[in-house]
Amino acid sequence: MDRTKARAEENLDGKYLLRCADPQLPAEDIALGYRQLLEAERGWRDMKSMLDLRSVYHRLEERICAHVLLCWLALLLVRVAENQAGQTWATVRRELDRIHLGTFTGPAGTCRQRTEIAEPTRDLLTKLGIDQPRKIHELTPGT
Repeated sequence: MDRTKARAEENLDGKYLLRCADPQLPAEDIALGYRQLLEAERGWRDMKSMLDLRSVYHRLEERICAHVLLCWLALLLVRVAENQAGQTWATVRRELDRIHLGTFTGPAGTCRQRTEIAEPTRDLLTKLGIDQPRKIHELTPGT
């Protein structure tokens, strides 16, 4: 192993050579665009795994466009939620997944109500500007 060459290579660790077609763009803008590209790619990867997207094969152009638009809207929703909450989507989703709707049936009838909302989830809903779901969703008297 050539230790001199390895040390020279270590100086380049974590550095990128970026090429741009527009010579007028400042280096900071080029780097920012590259970072945004990485974020967009991460977003698509995250979205596909978070939303359990599988391969979808469309033949008609309008269906392809609709599919891409829906995926983009889902990604936009995820990013807006992350920015509003100041948390990762995994954290946002985990907190929201703690809200459940239970169905309880007895001689008096059926009641559908949500679980109690914990403090972190209430704080998240406030940050997102979402009202808490109502406690009782449905009451059906027994027969």
